[in-house]
Amino acid sequence: MMVLITYDVNTETKEGKRRLRQVAKACVNYGQRVQNSVFECNLSPLDYAKLKDEISKIADKENDSIRYYHLGDKWERRIEHFGKNEAYNPEGPLVI
Repeated sequence: MMVLITYDVNTETKEGKRRLRQVAKACVNYGQRVQNSVFECNLSPLDYAKLKDEISKIADKENDSIRYYHLGDKWERRIEHFGKNEAYNPEGPLVI
């Protein structure tokens, strides 16, 4: 399933800056960064549960906001893109 993850981590403190880096690192392990605090992740239900658990242990419930948008299996029809960066297909060929 395709999940769009967005986050807003309070970075007014040193701990907040650390949390921001940790949340980004967790997301990068499961998906593709499409904007600064936005990731597209094509996840199995098990990986989704793992990622949510990992992020919940990092984020501060009182100061941070994490949002999960479930785009489902037919996600290609739900994403439109305009602008600078090309959209990517996580199920397409990987060119290194």
